This record gives sequence, structure tokens and C-alpha cells, in this order.
Amino acid sequence: MSLKKAIGIIVLILLIDQISKIYIKTNFKLGESVEVFGWFKILFVENRGMAWGVELPGSYGKLFLTLFRLFAITAIGYWLYDAVKKNSSRILIVSIALIFAGAFGNIIDSVFYGILFNGSEGQLATFLPEEGGYAPVFYGRVVDMLHFPLIDTTWPEWMPWIGGDRLTFFDPVFNIADSAITVGVALLIIFNKKAFPKKKAQEVTQRKREVVKEVVEVTSEEKA
Repeated sequence: MSLKKAIGIIVLILLIDQISKIYIKTNFKLGESVEVFGWFKILFVENRGMAWGVELPGSYGKLFLTLFRLFAITAIGYWLYDAVKKNSSRILIVSIALIFAGAFGNIIDSVFYGILFNGSEGQLATFLPEEGGYAPVFYGRVVDMLHFPLIDTTWPEWMPWIGGDRLTFFDPVFNIADSAITVGVALLIIFNKKAFPKKKAQEVTQRKREVVKEVVEVTSEEKA
């Protein structure tokens, strides 16, 4: 698979991710939701930290996280380039491209959204507001909106201690970038053998190609 095709996948994911985030950011107030199906909602939340809402403590925690993401995306980018250069399997290149696109999409939020938008608390955010954004560069919050409450009910009243309490399953809210990363990692796990073929198998294949090439050359010489 060529680098051009891998870049095409990355650009497509980034466009879908950023268009969806900008739409949600400018059309929804923080915490506002719309039910699409009973098990699928569009819910606008902002993630200040890592996955699952985990935050690093201290005033420099967010800065450290963003800088770490920049370092990680550089490493992933080199991994992608190296995989294409070595003519690795298509599944590996596609997986890395998805992971790169997802990580890059969330980095854009973390680095730039704080200066591009004002706050969404109780109001619709404005792009490039006159009064400035809600946070300095590197301190932006990641926009999440995809919510799949597969189970949203209450525990039976007869159950001790928890009877009548709310019961939910799969509460995380995520975005297109998160989905791309998840799919990329899942492909690497499911198709591990195809993504990372054993070196010995590669050497055998290469040797077979060399033998075939030698046979063709010898045959050509004999015909000549």
C-alpha cells in the first residue's frame, strides 16, 4: 500500500472528525444532547484529560499531556513511513493510518481549540470570538459527542442497597478520532499474524522470489 493512499485515509478521517466537532461545538451547549435512537445519543461533552476523562493533576498536567501527544504522534508518523517504506502488509499500514489520524484529530483540539473558541457553558461557542478563546494554546479541551447508553434503566426495588438506583452500561462519550484509534488497534489485535508476519516467513518468501528470478534468468539465457 502506498504512502499516498495512507495519507488519503488520514485526511478523510481528519475531515470527518473536525467537521463533526466544529458542528457540535457551535450548535450545542455543553451537556446538551439529542436522542437519535434509544441506544444512541449525540451528547456534547469536553474532555480535559486523557481517555475516559482521566486528568493529570496540577497546572502543568494538561500541558504535559499535550506535549506527550505531540511526541507520540511523531513516533506514530515515523512508524507509518517506515511500514510503507518496508512494503509492510496492507492491514498494518491501514491500522497505523487510522491510529495516526485519530491521535492527530484529538491533538488539534488540545492545541488549538482553546484559542479558536470561547466557552460552551450555557451558550453556543463562537469561532474566533472577539474576546478571545477560553484557554491558551496547548490547553484546549477535546470535543466528544458519540454516546451509546446500551442499557439505561433502574435496579429492581427488591434488590438490597442498590434497589431503585440508576443502572447504565457503556457510559463513555467519544468522538470520530477515538473511534479511528479503537478500530486501528482492534485491527492490529484481530489480524495480528497478517499485520506482523514472522520474519522467517518473510525470508522464505523473499528466497522464493529470488529462486524464481534465477530460474527465469537461466531460462532466458538458454533460449538465447
